Amino acid sequence: METIKADVLIIGSGIAGLYAAKLLSNKKKVILITKSNVTHSNSYLAQGGIAASIYEKDHWKNHYLDTLTAGNFHHIEEATELMIKHAPDLIKELIQLGVPFDRQENGSLSLGREGGHHKRRIVHAGGDATGKNVINHLLKSIENEIRIDEQVTAYDLVIFEGHCVGAIAKNRKDETIFYQAQHTIMATGGAGGLYPVTSNSPTITGDGLAMAYRAGAELADLEFMQFHPTVLFYDGKAHGLISEAVRGEGAKLVNQDGISIMEGIHPLKDLAPRDVVARQIYDVMNQGDQVFLDISMIKDFSKRFPSITQICIESGLDLQIQLLPISPAAHFLMGGIKTNSSGETSIPRLYAIGETAFTGVHGSNRLASNSLLEGLFFAKQTAESILLKIDIEGEPLFPFPFIHESNQQIEISLPSQEEIREIMLKYVGIVRTPEGLTFAKQWFESFLSTINVIKTILLTKDQLTRLNMLTVGWLMITSALERKESRGAHFRTDFPNEDELNWRKRYIVRRRETNEYDQIKETFATAIY
Repeated sequence: METIKADVLIIGSGIAGLYAAKLLSNKKKVILITKSNVTHSNSYLAQGGIAASIYEKDHWKNHYLDTLTAGNFHHIEEATELMIKHAPDLIKELIQLGVPFDRQENGSLSLGREGGHHKRRIVHAGGDATGKNVINHLLKSIENEIRIDEQVTAYDLVIFEGHCVGAIAKNRKDETIFYQAQHTIMATGGAGGLYPVTSNSPTITGDGLAMAYRAGAELADLEFMQFHPTVLFYDGKAHGLISEAVRGEGAKLVNQDGISIMEGIHPLKDLAPRDVVARQIYDVMNQGDQVFLDISMIKDFSKRFPSITQICIESGLDLQIQLLPISPAAHFLMGGIKTNSSGETSIPRLYAIGETAFTGVHGSNRLASNSLLEGLFFAKQTAESILLKIDIEGEPLFPFPFIHESNQQIEISLPSQEEIREIMLKYVGIVRTPEGLTFAKQWFESFLSTINVIKTILLTKDQLTRLNMLTVGWLMITSALERKESRGAHFRTDFPNEDELNWRKRYIVRRRETNEYDQIKETFATAIY
């Protein structure tokens, strides 16, 4: 088995991982691994932009209040305030890096507005291609500074004497590699791929969450999966995200008769927080109606939204109709690997940033365009924290007798990825019932109870993906059963209201205490901040 050493190992190639790599590359030997192509990330697909209170008539407190309101005041407020205050400075840093943000004729930044925002404060690039532009510039800035290994699948974190010392992975030739590192950063994204209709890159299946859970790290708030209200849903399948910025420019949600579906539902109507809009669309569709996004009032739509225009063309949809058929889709996980404001997890020298992390800044429902902001801010916080730490002296770090290369593969009974996704959609979707959650829990446990996860290295990549999906799905389901209220993206028919007394700012923290699923025995703790 090959051993590759680095000061910092970064797993994942979204905006958080790449920005951390950029900030560390001058002083540390950085290796970044990604299980697909380096541009296959949710960040690359991000259309809307980055939220920051840079408009002279705006203020960070306005952005902060909009963030808390959208997330039902379930946030860790100190971390949220810190991120919001630093947002304008992060935009300036990206401008210095050369990111070509869109500007008005007078040279000032062009600002968009999205759901939940009371001000125009969304900085965007290339119209609706912000993520692509930022990622491409970050990649260009580090192309000669760090090592990037593509088509490398991380299997498990390696914990020695209570510290994370790297990860075990397999490359495209199915060869086992030990990436040994002083510091390991998880930047693996969320878990949208657990659902059949998603805005996420298809590679995003909760791998980092499952790895961290197997390693014994704490995870929190996994019941909060946000469904984006609008993906283009045509010819029976999802074709791509339709940014909230489209509604920010005036587009309306209507049924097949042209009647507005958001009238009287929320004061912000079509720009209500995502959980409100997604549930309303869900209810309308359940009544047998179709839902469309009416874009007839937007001038020069193809110029303002070139990426969405291309998605429509590639799907075979005639844009002249100006009614885009839409559906909600799994979009963003508010929970994740629990960290502090420096990206540190409960395992020393293991960090988490971006969507895979739980930082407490999104509450129970993320505000639009706060995701790229979170990735950038906590990547910077984490990089600065690592640069202040003293490296462990001595080579090698530890004897490593317990991992052996093997061509042996094990036969295990696992459901297909499609079966897992259908169960998640049916029972752990926008609206949840106690009967559905209980059925899903039992279904997942019927598979998990047969798997000894110590031997993940003997699994094929497809088996590993399915194991990870089962692990994270089970964690989401059991967390949803534990939270006996409805808040933000988590809605239960048997507890349809928020329980401010018992559940506001109460976070369900998960930590595994056993090495085998056959007992499914763990700490099911709740923490109040």
